[in-house]
Amino acid sequence: MTDDPDLQAAELALGVLDGEERAAALRRVLAEPAFAAEVERWRLYFAQLFDLWPEVEPPEELIERIDASLGGPGHVRTRRAAPWPLIAIASSALAACLLVILLLRPAPEPAAPSPTPVASATAAPSAPAAGPTLIAMLGDGRTPIAAAYDGAAGRLRVASQPATPRGRVAQLWVIGGDATPHPLGLLGPDGLELVLAPADRARLVAGATLAISIEPPGGSPTSLPTGPVVATGALSRV
Repeated sequence: MTDDPDLQAAELALGVLDGEERAAALRRVLAEPAFAAEVERWRLYFAQLFDLWPEVEPPEELIERIDASLGGPGHVRTRRAAPWPLIAIASSALAACLLVILLLRPAPEPAAPSPTPVASATAAPSAPAAGPTLIAMLGDGRTPIAAAYDGAAGRLRVASQPATPRGRVAQLWVIGGDATPHPLGLLGPDGLELVLAPADRARLVAGATLAISIEPPGGSPTSLPTGPVVATGALSRV
């Protein structure tokens, strides 16, 4: 299509050469390493353009539309006498890609109509009743540790921790109707705040006891307190 080596490389990479022109370009690929590298550079460039859009099966009437836009199957096109500038073929290739994308892009599907709300004959179930709010004061009257439990959210908050020896941790327990301590978590300098598991929520009821014991790092190695219990307090409803 042109004698310009750069344009021949682009045309070969784009696949628009045929016949003797394609054979001549392929011979140059074998004989001229620089030309072969230029073809590969163009292939990578076009591949990046093509990767921007997914593959779409062209409709059957696309060929007829292209023929019609070119003046029909028997229309003969004349070539430019002068070679195109490098920017022209790159722009033309990109424009052709965009044109195909626009032609093949499927029409947007109509939005599904929103269903008409229908009044239900059955009244909507009421929201579950909020759980009670419980509080406890752990320890003696001089330095009590406040604890509050939000039954609706299942959230327990302990304001602080007791004095804890170095290398030890303070662990919180709940003692419910089964009279067995159940671990709830480890206290830090700012106390503790967590959302309880369903089993622990069932244990936090008015009259249950919260207790704090001093344990080795990581908490009790068993399911029961192993160190001294330094603070206790009963939960009461607000």
